[in-house]
Amino acid sequence: MKQQSTKSIILAGLTVMIAITLSQCTKAPEWQKKNKDLIKQYALAERQLTGLPKIKLESNLDPGIVTNLDNISNTTLYPGVEAKIYWWSGTMVAVLQLKPGAKIPEEVLPSDRFLFVLEGSVDQLINGSSVNMISRKREEQDGAHSVTPRIDFVYLEKDSKNALTAGPDGAKLFEVYSPVRTDYLVKTGIAKVPAAMADLKIPAVPNVVPNKVYDLYNLQFTPLAAGSNSRLITGKNVQISFISMDPGALFDRHIHPEAQTMLVLRGGCNEILLDGEQKMEKDDLVLIPGNMVHGAKVSDLGCDAIDIFWPARADYSAKEKAALEAYHAIIPEDSK
Repeated sequence: MKQQSTKSIILAGLTVMIAITLSQCTKAPEWQKKNKDLIKQYALAERQLTGLPKIKLESNLDPGIVTNLDNISNTTLYPGVEAKIYWWSGTMVAVLQLKPGAKIPEEVLPSDRFLFVLEGSVDQLINGSSVNMISRKREEQDGAHSVTPRIDFVYLEKDSKNALTAGPDGAKLFEVYSPVRTDYLVKTGIAKVPAAMADLKIPAVPNVVPNKVYDLYNLQFTPLAAGSNSRLITGKNVQISFISMDPGALFDRHIHPEAQTMLVLRGGCNEILLDGEQKMEKDDLVLIPGNMVHGAKVSDLGCDAIDIFWPARADYSAKEKAALEAYHAIIPEDSK
């Protein structure tokens, strides 16, 4: 009788422990509870995306908390190549600083890669040949000359060969990878790195051609909302939006199912996140998970930023298509 009673106590204890463990594992983050209330309060229509891969990797950014690139530790990728790396869902960003002549040795890309030259120049391996890519600042007209700005970028697909060498003035690069590069995760020093990263089963249709160098400033603006226009670059997994928001523009609380990061390039705004506001200025960064309530109050200087969405936003692609059709109705696509 005593033995049976002891077994019952042990069994009851184990049941309680299992229940506690399960409740801890399934407990939603605090922000999600507040978010649900705000969605109801503002009568927002929540959508869920289907067919996304299950990714257990945690982001190194706190959801809905503004931080700065300076708060992300430097990672040495190769001699003379330092990176600020952040990741979320199925996307990784690396902001690289390269010393003059620094090299990324030849490799086979484990993920799709977008490379933007923000400063300086590089010689980039594309289809077996070295291609010079540059960035150039705007110079105002002085009556004798003027210089238009330029930011070269290229889209390289997974399994492409990649290598580059920085020019005589070094370079600042902005890289976007999808899926996340596990070898870069190892270099950042995180403890648990997945053996592989799942990819999207149904990819988007890219709006740029792989292995072709583009100038960002040659892309047409797409009107996204009143007071905001963007140069959109869409890959199979990810969408990169170089957005310009007008001074004083207001973007009311809204949601979308795609996860997003925002990095401010110029100007600033008060970013509405859940039920509060957080100031964002140059090099400030925030992670906005899918369906998190957010908005923005743009400063008197306006705000230029890089928004990245995973997966790509179909509604933005539709707006881009409509804008290009209207543009090419006036200026033919093959005109020079």
